[in-house]
Formats: sequence, C-alpha cells, structure tokens
Amino acid sequence: MRPRKIAIAAAALAASALALSACAPSAPPAASTATAGSQTLTVATTTDVVNYNPLVGNSRSDYWITNLMYPHLLSIANDGSKEPQVATKWGYVNNTTGYYEIRDDLKWSDGQPLTAEDVAWTMNAVKKDKPSGTFYGQLTNLDTAKAVSKTRVEFTLTQPDSSIVEEIGFWGNIVPKHIFEKADSVATFANDGKDGGWVSAGPYVLSKVQVGQSYTLDRVSDYPLVKGGTPLSAKVVYRVFPDINTEILALQSGEVDVIANALPPAQVAKLKSTTGISVEEAVGLGYAHMTYNMNNPDLAKVEVRQALAHAVDYNAIRKVVLQGQAVSTGSSPLMPVLKDYYDPSIKEYAFDTDESRSLMQKAGYAAGSDGMFPVKFRLIYSLQDSVTSQWATLVKDSAAKAGIAIELQGTERNTYLAMTNKGDFDIYAGNFAIMDDPVTNMTLAYLPGGAINYTYVDDAKLNDLIAQGTATTDKDKKVKLMREAAKIVRDNVYDNIMYTQNLYFAHSSKWTGFVSKPSELLSIVNPVSLASAHPTGK
Repeated sequence: MRPRKIAIAAAALAASALALSACAPSAPPAASTATAGSQTLTVATTTDVVNYNPLVGNSRSDYWITNLMYPHLLSIANDGSKEPQVATKWGYVNNTTGYYEIRDDLKWSDGQPLTAEDVAWTMNAVKKDKPSGTFYGQLTNLDTAKAVSKTRVEFTLTQPDSSIVEEIGFWGNIVPKHIFEKADSVATFANDGKDGGWVSAGPYVLSKVQVGQSYTLDRVSDYPLVKGGTPLSAKVVYRVFPDINTEILALQSGEVDVIANALPPAQVAKLKSTTGISVEEAVGLGYAHMTYNMNNPDLAKVEVRQALAHAVDYNAIRKVVLQGQAVSTGSSPLMPVLKDYYDPSIKEYAFDTDESRSLMQKAGYAAGSDGMFPVKFRLIYSLQDSVTSQWATLVKDSAAKAGIAIELQGTERNTYLAMTNKGDFDIYAGNFAIMDDPVTNMTLAYLPGGAINYTYVDDAKLNDLIAQGTATTDKDKKVKLMREAAKIVRDNVYDNIMYTQNLYFAHSSKWTGFVSKPSELLSIVNPVSLASAHPTGK
C-alpha cells in the first residue's frame, strides 16, 4: 500500500486518564511429547514472493514467509484482543508515552541478541523512511522511540493515541538493526538475501528460492516461543500452485501437507469427509467488501454509490457462494465478533433494483432504450481469490438488472495489489483480513491519506469522530463515537461491506499440533503453529 500522511486532530488528555496496561506473558502452547525431527513440512500457496522486506506492504505469500523470520511484539486472540509474543508487558507511562517490556531470551540466527534497541530502531526507521504499508500507517502519532534498557522500549507521541501501543505491537515486524541499518532506506531495502543470506529471529530462516516453484526455510536452533525451545520440523517449504483447486489436488495426492489459503466454502464439507484430510476453523476478524473510487466523477455522487449498493443480492452471495458460511455486518465496518462495538441498528442495504434505478435518475442519469444507464464501471479482483471471483459475476449480473454496466477485470494477485495501490479501478472487490481495532481501522480506511482509503473519502464529520475516538480512553465514549462513524460509512457507502466469515484450512491428517489464529494471514500458518506442527506418528 502506498505511503500517505494521515492527519488527525486530537484533543489533549489528562495524564491520569490513560490507565497503565500490563500483560503477563503466556506460556508456550501445550504440546505433545513430540521432539524435533528431520521431517519437512510442505505448505501450498498460490503466489510468489514479491517482497522480502517485512516493513513494506506485501501480499499473503510475502507475509507468510517473512513472518517466519521477523517476529511481532504481540499476537492476537479470537476476539481481537492482544496477547504476548516478543513483548511481555505493554501500555502507557502517561498519555503521550507508551512502552513495551520484551523477552530477554530471543536472538537472531547469526547469534546477535534481539534487544529493545532493535525494536526502537525499527520503529524510528519506519517513521523516518515511510515504507508503504500498514506498519507505517500505524505510526501517525509516533514521535520517537528509545531503548531505555535491553528489554524496555519507551516511545513518545505527538498527541494522545489510545490504540497505538497495541496496533504497533501487533502489526509491526521487528527487524535486526545490524542488518537493516546498512540500507539507505528501509522503504527501498530489498532484503533479498544477496548480501549473505537472511537473518531471522523466528522459528525458520529462508535458505533457498526457486521463483515460480518453491521457497525453502530451515529450522533455527533456538526458538523459545514453542515448548521445548526448538521448531519440530527441520524445514518448511512453501510450494507455488496456480490456484486453490490445484492446491487441493496436491494435498489429496500427498504432494503437500498444508494449504495456506482458505478453502472455498463449497469445498469445506467435502474435505471434512475426505479420508486423510483434516479441516481446521479460524475465526474471521475481517470482511469482504467493495469500495467505489470517488475520484471517478460518477462515483463521487452518493446516489450512484447507493444505487450500486442496492444492486447487490447479498443474501444470494452468502447462500450460494459462501454456502451459508458468512454473516451480514449490516453494511457496517463494525463486525459482530467485536461485541462491544457492533451496532445491530445499522441495517444492510436491501437488494432492490427498482430503488437503484430511482437513485440513478435522482443523480441525473436517464436510461436508454435498452434500459441501461450511460455509465460503465470497471471492477477489479484477484483471480487467486476464488470466492470473490464467483461473487463478482453475481454483482455484475444484478447490477445489469438495475441498468448499471460493470466490466470485470480479474488479474493475478500481485498485479491486482499493484492496481489497487495506484487507484487503477472504479470498483475494488476484495477482503481485509484483520480489522481488529475500530479506531485504527477507520483511521487507515476512511481518513484522507489513510493507507487503505480506497474510496478516497474526505468527510469532515467522519474525520472528527475518528479523531475523537483516537484521543479518548473512555471505552463507552469510544464505542459511541465509532458507532456514529460506522453509520456515516454505511449511509454514504464509503465502504460496501458484504459479509464476514470464519475461514477453514486443510492439512494432511498425518500432521497435528497446529495452533489456529484468526484470519487467513495467521490461521494455521502462523509462526508458532508451523513450529509446533509434527507428524502424528500413525
């Protein structure tokens, strides 16, 4: 995602308003008596790695592989709350100073210890160099980070921000200062292994790349985040396949042990009953949506966006394409799983092509003799996203009934991401994998300059509500503000949110020990999970 400056005006808070947050480290996941062996765990993916630098916006394959080398301060629970990973405690010293206390038993694969200096340097470098992506988008209110000891980082804020500690902790990878500081900029550093290989503080380190074929990672000797302190498989190999159906065939034939991509809903029941295959469920903290590019003069009209919203048969999409494995959010960016924030009074747009036509006429358009209005919108989506590929066709067909022509443009995933980042679309169709904190999510998605503001919205009232939500530490007030903001998003169709769903992932029944985390990004291919997986012995 492109780097964009996010401007947020927030009122000052009294220092006493921010409560100290302290979290004790959790124990490594319970494990069987399995010990480190010589086996290789083979994982299927559908795209090559484009970027080995974890500080830059990336695709799923980039994330899955770099995540095995560059750890995060915090992990996430099924309800969106944060859990310890590298950090053992975190919170606020006062209303403009945050902190992390980190583990003292982690080291990089070249033997250098991972210290608070790596954490502080990473934060400062991202702030200075502005790499595109979610991490930089979280740092709007960061001033400076400093390692005050080997295990404590403190950082000052330009203004109060009640979400920043947990969001930096979860979204930001830590990189080795002694490697990345050699680059002129972390925004342009390729980190492609050509200068002596990769250095990892995760369970595995990348050792061999065959573009279009596979990515091989070798076990590190010391990884204290799993029971026993050593990853169980000697190697993890990501193999590249053209699509999910080919991945499934490879799993059935024994070519791979795990599929990283979420299963198409139509395949879930079948694979659950297939001998030799196990299916795991992961909580969905994201949503599927369409955004309408308001740089297009037609889409800048709220009536046109509302007409498009009324021209979608949401129930049919959830029933036919999702096989009933998805639920409505009420066209709201506040999902039901976020129980404190979810507002059931915000209702989904009704599928009503007559209302769509009426809104198009209100916007000043007249249908021709063929019943079609004189507009055409180009909808982009990833061909590797089998679910969106299916419902995009339904969207096109139902919009045509409302007299609105939609041209579908499905592309290879990395091309789709590049087009998205350039704003090269009229309608963007896809998924946000993890929307865990409403204030942060709205900051990124709906503020001017937000890293994922694909509608290009700039609404003064919405901006103010998000700014107030950023500043306040009063949970009840924050919920009220975000609900009001969500209603503005829904009523103005700054985002057309279609559903949220739990996801399903398949692996060989010959393997066990996987640890499921929310979203497709983490699921059963998160670092702790792959380091804990082992053969059943049967």
